[in-house]
Amino acid sequence: MVQATTLQPGQIRHLLRVTAATSRHPERVCLVLWLGLTAGMRVTEIAQIEVQDVLFPSGARRDEVSLRAAITKGCRQRCIYLSYAKTIEMLERYLNFRIARRLRTTVDPARYRGLEPESKLILMHKGYKFHLNTKKRMDCAGEQVDYLACDSLQSHVTKLYRDAGIRSGSSHSGRRPMASRLIQQGADVETVQLLLGHAELAHVRPYLEVSSKKLEEMFAALP
Repeated sequence: MVQATTLQPGQIRHLLRVTAATSRHPERVCLVLWLGLTAGMRVTEIAQIEVQDVLFPSGARRDEVSLRAAITKGCRQRCIYLSYAKTIEMLERYLNFRIARRLRTTVDPARYRGLEPESKLILMHKGYKFHLNTKKRMDCAGEQVDYLACDSLQSHVTKLYRDAGIRSGSSHSGRRPMASRLIQQGADVETVQLLLGHAELAHVRPYLEVSSKKLEEMFAALP
């Protein structure tokens, strides 16, 4: 299986610039990219989170978002954190975009900023939710299990990478640099496993890449 490209900082900046300049609705697609890059979310999770997951009834933004087991791969509940400034900025821009275009809004602007709380956060351009496909895979015990995948949003994200000239790019290209960055900043592998939502430590390994600079620092610290 071909692994997704791990993006370098320059590639991330280039991807976001190209996406913002060429997309029909950059508010939406840039938020999708930032959620993968800074929150480690899978595309199918992004397609399923709801307005009430990211906003309190008062309309205030949640810093900690609980991903329900029903929408995660392997049905494992986990928390993500909307603490990165650019991600917060893009979330606010997209919420304002939805309100201005009345995409799944209510008559009560005092609750959830006037958005339908149970509507999906990320909507298609006409206000519809993304379609999910049921697929099958083998679990760790060798048994066949069903899972949901948002192929349409996945294909769109892959196209964003391709339009930016990044080969083998996909939604996992956002999760990989996040994992590597956390390790380089001192996080242990178990913490990264928890944030990415993997059942086994071995599943985290393909996401991790240690820079040559980090290796040099490690050897320099040896007695």
